[in-house]
Amino acid sequence: MTERRYYTSDALQGDAQLLRCAVNEEGLYEVELDATLFHPQGGGQPSDQGTLNGVPVVRVENRGETVCHILAQPIAGERVTMLIDADCRQRHTRWHSAGHLIGYAGEQSGWRPVKAHHWPGEGRITFVAHRSDTLPTPEELSALIAGWIADGLERHVAVDGEVREVLFGDLPAYRCGGTHVSSLADLPEVVLTQIKLKKGQLVVNYALDA
Repeated sequence: MTERRYYTSDALQGDAQLLRCAVNEEGLYEVELDATLFHPQGGGQPSDQGTLNGVPVVRVENRGETVCHILAQPIAGERVTMLIDADCRQRHTRWHSAGHLIGYAGEQSGWRPVKAHHWPGEGRITFVAHRSDTLPTPEELSALIAGWIADGLERHVAVDGEVREVLFGDLPAYRCGGTHVSSLADLPEVVLTQIKLKKGQLVVNYALDA
């Protein structure tokens, strides 16, 4: 089991104990640590980038309760220094937080979010009708989102066992394992690029203006 330090920490550098380093069928090396700062791919968010003991991390995967770091070269020693790519983390964090705001705005318009894709350049939130089946306008959603960003709502994180919840200000809490900005003041403008109905679901595509 890997301690997921990114659940409660925004640190970009730290040490952990090496538990396993073994070559896989791809000829790459799977590295398991007792704890990690690296966010693995999942929950609609790509994996972090960075290095372990100076060796670039190719990707990071969820393996049940374990986080597996994939490298092109092996590493050795009892202790491992983790270094997260700050620009990559910031980009993924902003896109994920922006997706949550779209979810909140959709809920206030009577729609419930059921699927999210927070990849840079591919942002998309899917909703089903909850209290309304009226299609909200981009202006309505954008006004809500812009107001929350202008208010600079602070992020709050609560972890209870395997359940982690993230919320901003007094907005609803979402169960989420992703990384987020510490304050909505850190978000650039969220641009809604398309709103459409597809097979009875509301799909909102978005981009960030930075």
